Amino acid sequence: MPVKGNQFKSNTFKDESNPKASVKGERPLKQVKQKVESLPLFNLKDGRFIKVLGLFFLVVSVYFLIAFTSYLFTWQEDQSYVLKANGGWHNLFKTQQELMDNGVKNPMVDNWLGKFGALLSNQFMFEWFGIASFIFVAVFFIIGYRLLFKVRLFPVNKTLAYALFGIIFFSIAIGFVHGFIIDYPHFLEGEFGYWTNRLLDAQIGQAGAAGLLIFAAVTFLIIAYNIDFKLPERKKKENNLPGFDDVADIGEPYIRANTSKIPGEPETPFTPVEWPGRGPKLTQEGVLPSTRFTEPEPEPEVVEPKGPIFNIEKPIHEPLVLMPEPSPETEIPLTVSETRPDSILSIEKEDVVTANDLVEQFGAFDPRLDLSSYQFPTLDLLENYGSHKIVVNTEELEANKNKIVETLNHYNIEIDKIKATIGPTVTLYEIIPAPGVRISKIKNLEDDIALSLAALGIRIIAPMPGKGTIGIEVPNQHPEMVSMRSVIASEKFQNTTMDLPIALGKTISNEIFIADLAKMPHLLVAGATGQGKSVGINAILVSLLYKKHPAELKFVLVDPKKVELTLFRKIERHFLAKLPDEADAIITDTKKVINTLNSLCIEMDQRYDLLKDAQVRNLKEYNVKFVNRKLLPTEGHRFLPFIVLIVDEFADLMMTAGKEVEVPIARLAQLARAIGIHLVIATQRPSVNIITGTIKANFPARIAFRVQSKIDSRTILDSGGADQLIGRGDMLLSTGNDLIRLQCAFVDTPEVDKISDFIGAQRGYSTAHLLPEYVGEGAESGPKEFDADNRDPMFEDAARLIVLHQQGSTSLIQRKLKLGYNRAGRIIDQLEAAGIVGPFEGSKAREVLIPDDYALEQFLSNMDDK
Repeated sequence: MPVKGNQFKSNTFKDESNPKASVKGERPLKQVKQKVESLPLFNLKDGRFIKVLGLFFLVVSVYFLIAFTSYLFTWQEDQSYVLKANGGWHNLFKTQQELMDNGVKNPMVDNWLGKFGALLSNQFMFEWFGIASFIFVAVFFIIGYRLLFKVRLFPVNKTLAYALFGIIFFSIAIGFVHGFIIDYPHFLEGEFGYWTNRLLDAQIGQAGAAGLLIFAAVTFLIIAYNIDFKLPERKKKENNLPGFDDVADIGEPYIRANTSKIPGEPETPFTPVEWPGRGPKLTQEGVLPSTRFTEPEPEPEVVEPKGPIFNIEKPIHEPLVLMPEPSPETEIPLTVSETRPDSILSIEKEDVVTANDLVEQFGAFDPRLDLSSYQFPTLDLLENYGSHKIVVNTEELEANKNKIVETLNHYNIEIDKIKATIGPTVTLYEIIPAPGVRISKIKNLEDDIALSLAALGIRIIAPMPGKGTIGIEVPNQHPEMVSMRSVIASEKFQNTTMDLPIALGKTISNEIFIADLAKMPHLLVAGATGQGKSVGINAILVSLLYKKHPAELKFVLVDPKKVELTLFRKIERHFLAKLPDEADAIITDTKKVINTLNSLCIEMDQRYDLLKDAQVRNLKEYNVKFVNRKLLPTEGHRFLPFIVLIVDEFADLMMTAGKEVEVPIARLAQLARAIGIHLVIATQRPSVNIITGTIKANFPARIAFRVQSKIDSRTILDSGGADQLIGRGDMLLSTGNDLIRLQCAFVDTPEVDKISDFIGAQRGYSTAHLLPEYVGEGAESGPKEFDADNRDPMFEDAARLIVLHQQGSTSLIQRKLKLGYNRAGRIIDQLEAAGIVGPFEGSKAREVLIPDDYALEQFLSNMDDK
């Protein structure tokens, strides 16, 4: 059986044997050579060539600068040398005697860079573009700096376009001026500018040439800077505040109170609507710091409301007036004037404030500003395990190769080639069978090959996806540990642009593997006890902590075992989310798990309402709009962080809660990906009653550590292989297309503790991120007593809103009245107790029991009379 070709290289090793020798008489492998990549001289993708090219452009820019500058002072002395009549460029390599014979009066040039500098400067400045040629210096410098230092000073494409325009424009413009000045040095505009002006003068005259230059300059400014041409607008005096000076445009949507006096009524203070954390604030006198009274009068102290952004009192017998939601270009002008003696405020149009105005004056919204001093964890918090270099044992490779070939030869199976790819814990031997050999025949020899190699975890891949080979994975005798530090420190992880990057470890070809949880979009993890499942969960958490800011990511941690995720309690005020009034952010009680999952479903529905109002399809588009201030907090919008739900032991929850857990998990798995809620579910028992068909259908990405049986492997992966892993972090990742064997990155408990301490010691939010309040069906049952004296101040406004829309929804009250979810939930309970809305009906909106505004006003009037 011949084995052809020398195939051993780098981490990939191949065997070469004598084509004429049989398997038994085959020559032993003499040496294993590491692959040495040769550097192609003109490989544009090679980093060294790019750096050399960048250095070349920088040197050229400096050379041009010196040559051109010298030419300004020495052009007259060098004129006889550079003239075409005396030889020009042909003089470059001639001796002084030859130059004098050709009529060159001064064979010695004065240019600081010698003959070549003089000729080059004359070519660019005298014969071409004049002093506009200095633009070439800037172009070469920008390109060279970009290639050498990988720092973009200016976009290269714009630089080239602007440079081309500048060279042509300035050459012609200077030549145009040349026509009005006598004895003007010809090199200032170059022959291009000179002859172009002669042509323009003959065709359209000097006035036409001037107009053409002005048109070109203005066109450039419009294209480059998008300048606007607006006539000054006259201010409308009727919109100014009586008693105030002119108020400068503050760029934020705001409301002005008309201070016109109504007999018997107090004056209404100036009440701006502020973007949270942005914009101007009122002084105690109720005016902007930049304004003053023309006639000072005592004013009542203004106290900022703690509930909605602006609190507008409504008359008892009038419906609530709702503001339409602004589009990106919607005008957001607001004035408040007194229209009734009881200080009822109405909203009218005044000034125009667009999203572009807000961004131009205040910049894009930055969600990280609340914790602007937050520092990401450093690499020194992680331990450095192992040497990160694979030790090539040539004897082991040779022995395994011979045993594989010998075993196949016993069953009359011939192979043409064999090569080996060495990973941190597993070596992949790829064989190419001889023509006519059935693949199934080799696949059935899995146990025989494992017996001959005396190794645990032999796995045959027949055929390998995308290759015309059959793979045999054999564990290494001396496996190399993959440390979390080596993966986090890699350039691949540091420079990733993924939304939720998770560093899972290394492949069998020793390549770092990074996955995006946002695109998975949910992950199912299974593995027997002690095979690395908890370490894998920690690796996922640590990866996200190293890449995301607390404002961008929140975790919901469910730990039925109560000991696995407790280390992350220290980062509660930074990254964790919990139910309101809960003492512990890490959920361990089964009943609280059910409430948390249903609360996440409420959060999901609320987020979809926000996406619907914003007219976007996913979380990324929504946040882009919000950051660009096209969505206003005054309309109930907010920046939405990613939420990652991690359940460490799902089997225990299914055993104790069953359908109560499966239903919200299935809902979240089906719908939550678009609004940034992602699930990581782990279990050590991947049986069909735990991982049901509904759950599996919505978890295309699955990780399997070593399991006990082929049935468990097929349950989690829909194929075998997980039962043949070697444990200790050895895992298979299924992304729906194929299986990838990985060695999970190892992160130990002390490392997680250090990271949690580092984050927890920094300033955080006042509390953990609060999820919407959820009340179970048991708490909803039974009649509720209504106390009219203790009703919420916003009770009547909420009642009018509910009746107007004929929809009993907590989220509707929250968004339209700008209330928190807890307060909106208490108001809906009071509305139910008062008989305005019906009882809780799960995901359906409550029934509204009052048909119209007239009936509601009578109902409220009777309530007040009691």
